[in-house]
Order: sequence, then C-alpha cells, then structure tokens
Amino acid sequence: MQAYPHHYLVEAMARAEGDVTNAAPGLPALATAPPAEFGGPGDRWSPETLLVAAVADCLILTFRAVAGASSVPWLDIACRAEGVLDRVDGVTRFTELRLHARLELPPGGDTARAERLLEKAEKVCLVTNSLNVEPKLTVEVVTARS
Repeated sequence: MQAYPHHYLVEAMARAEGDVTNAAPGLPALATAPPAEFGGPGDRWSPETLLVAAVADCLILTFRAVAGASSVPWLDIACRAEGVLDRVDGVTRFTELRLHARLELPPGGDTARAERLLEKAEKVCLVTNSLNVEPKLTVEVVTARS
C-alpha cells in the first residue's frame, strides 16, 4: 500500500444535453445521467446509484482485506445496498443506507467469526466513514454444502 494521503482524480464532462462522461486516468469512461426520479432516462448509472454502489463495493473490498488479514477462508460475498434519499431541513441528502451482506463460507467455516469480520469491515469502510449518514448493516452468512 502507498503512504497517505492518497489522491483520486476524476473529471466529469457534459454538454447542455445528454450524458455526463466521467473519466479517470487509466480507467474506462463511464456515462451517467440523472435517475428516473429526477427526470432522467433511468437506464444509466447516476450519482445516486454510484454513491450507493461505492458503499456496497467498499464493504466487499474491506471485508476481503479484513478476512485476508485474519486468515479466514470464504467462498462468495454479495452486498445489496439501498440508499434512501430524502429532504431534511430543506436539503436533499441520503438519510439511510441499508446494507445486506450475504457471505458463503466453505464447509466447517466459523460463522460467528465471519459475522464479526463483516461487522468490522462495515466499521472501517472508508466510504461509509466519509459520509454523513450512518449505514445499517444486516449480515447473512451461509456455509456451502459438502
């Protein structure tokens, strides 16, 4: 890992009409548009869906690091994330993040330890720690059948 601080550069570009193109060095461009709730087409990534996706993605990547550091084997993980956008005191913002993580362990896996590691990953996730909303995590850990 590189020393802190880390810097991330993204450039968003758009014309008066159409998609916004997001670009970052070394990454493919990503077209975004407003979500249907704000009059957009509803068939592209939006800032809202990207933010919620960043939370789910960060939880998984953080869990991967935490589980690796703890030498806990696992098979698959999925995180369903739902962000609730509302108006509070005249300001539109996310008021809730509901996360449901489903983790599959190999046969004989320690489900209690895996659950603790998922909860730790949620607590140290840099994306949720950077937001002004407290995420709510539910966890589902399953063991594969032999």
